[in-house]
Amino acid sequence: MSGFKLGGMTIGSVFKKPETLLYPFEQKQAPAGLRGHVIVDLSMCVFCGICQKRCPADAIAVDKAAGTWAIDDFACVQCACCVKECPKNCLLMEPSPSAVGTSKAPRVFVVGSMR
Repeated sequence: MSGFKLGGMTIGSVFKKPETLLYPFEQKQAPAGLRGHVIVDLSMCVFCGICQKRCPADAIAVDKAAGTWAIDDFACVQCACCVKECPKNCLLMEPSPSAVGTSKAPRVFVVGSMR
């Protein structure tokens, strides 16, 4: 009996649309409620470091002396605590998936340039 069931599933999958996508060329719609990734507006940031203190994953590093703000996307748990706690509202969650990472280096933003 199970052979007929397996055969039915196999024949049925021949006539269905494939479940997979050609990833770089086709992308799924972002699901509702996706928080995405953190975006910073350095023109409004005062480098107070509250986002760094409130981050439960220690994914954010703020250096006021050097004028840098960095986030480790691989450590970020997308809880949005940093966005809620920012007194200048310079952080926001972009509701799209983050770009494909090629290395585990954190994204570093420097005042006057965007890297």
